[in-house]
Amino acid sequence: MAGWKLVEKPVRIPAPGNKLIEELFGRVSTGTEGFSLAHMVAPPQWGEPAQRPEFGELTVMIRGRMQIEVGDEGEIVELLAGQAFWVEPGVRVRYGNPYPQESEYFAICMPAFTPDAANREE
Repeated sequence: MAGWKLVEKPVRIPAPGNKLIEELFGRVSTGTEGFSLAHMVAPPQWGEPAQRPEFGELTVMIRGRMQIEVGDEGEIVELLAGQAFWVEPGVRVRYGNPYPQESEYFAICMPAFTPDAANREE
C-alpha cells in the first residue's frame, strides 16, 4: 500500500425516495471502516424513517436546507446551507427535506456507514 488513495468516481448507493447517495470513501467504495464520506442530494418532499445509528454523523449542508428531528423528544433543527450538524452514535435522528427545493449535502459517518448499523425504525 502506498499510503494514499485516489477515488476517481463515487459509488452510487441505492436509496428510497429518489435520494442520491454517492459514497466517496467508506465500506462500499473503498473498504474503509473508520469513516465514510458521501455526497447526497435529497429531492423536495423527501424523508426517511427515524434511526438510532451505531455511528456518529456529521452533515454539512451545501445547498438548500434540511429538517432534522433529533433526540427522544423529537427536537426540530433546521440546517441551512453553510451550516453543519453533528449527532452522536445512539441518538435517535430523522432527516427530511419537506421543502419545495432539493437539498445537497455531504455526510461523514464514524465509523463508516452500513445500512444495518443505521438501525432504522420500521
